[in-house]
Amino acid sequence: MDASSQAFEIRLKTNAQEIEALLDVLLSDDMREDEIARPETLRAAMHYAVLNGGKRLRPFLVVESVLLLGGDKQAALRVGAALECVHCYSLVHDDLPAMDDDKLRRGKPTAHIAFDEATAILAGDSLLTYAFDIIADDETRLPEQSKLALILALARAAGLGGMAGGQALDLAAEKDVPNEQGIVTLQAMKTGALIRFACEAGAIIAGASAGDRKRLRAFGEKIGLAFQLADDLLDVTSDAATMGKATGKDTQRGKGTLVSFHGIDWAEAELRRHVEDAKTLLAAYGDAAATLAAAAHFIAARRS
Repeated sequence: MDASSQAFEIRLKTNAQEIEALLDVLLSDDMREDEIARPETLRAAMHYAVLNGGKRLRPFLVVESVLLLGGDKQAALRVGAALECVHCYSLVHDDLPAMDDDKLRRGKPTAHIAFDEATAILAGDSLLTYAFDIIADDETRLPEQSKLALILALARAAGLGGMAGGQALDLAAEKDVPNEQGIVTLQAMKTGALIRFACEAGAIIAGASAGDRKRLRAFGEKIGLAFQLADDLLDVTSDAATMGKATGKDTQRGKGTLVSFHGIDWAEAELRRHVEDAKTLLAAYGDAAATLAAAAHFIAARRS
């Protein structure tokens, strides 16, 4: 690993530690104003689902996008924590028997195995709701208009026309394999939408121009494509011990992916193209965007 890659890894790990410390507080047994009680089993399941490892890439993208544009880091950390709650809710629900029926997540029993299905469903429901609580809370020190913009953008990224809709398309793909454009649409929704939000949120938090918001959004879309393509490659080339979850599932279920359509060599070349396109979008910021450019490379080269 060269010096720049090592510096990036340290920065990613440091940010993950900050996000996890904040999430640990947010998911403690300390009640917030107007809460009546925090049922312990449900709270423990939420804590387990969120604080069970992971790179915290999405919150990292929020923070680094904010720092690039001169915004407030503490507000970015709170929005990043909210985004991580949405992401982890989606993992809890995706792992359920009615969805992907997975037993492992990040090398540990999935939430419905560690607790039970009903608790896992409620934990996911609560994490999704809590995300908007975190953004709206007075402790997130942002103008009300910025909070509204974040809430709207996150709702659109997470819901019917974003991640949840993408999961519906993914389930349907097990019965009726989509064409190539259908796969691109599915992946842009299921995986790409939250990554796009992570980068666009940085511009909203920083109160940046419409041009900056559009550019960061486009960067997020590109690295979202790269993330899913890397994931599909890992599903073919990696193993469960490395990934911390089952691999080869798409092939077993007959799902079409861009890798299955075009092969590994094409996918690796396309992955490199997405990274270069993402870096081109950052060129206007010069060296200040070096960390985000490194994030694009990290996404393409990850092994888990």
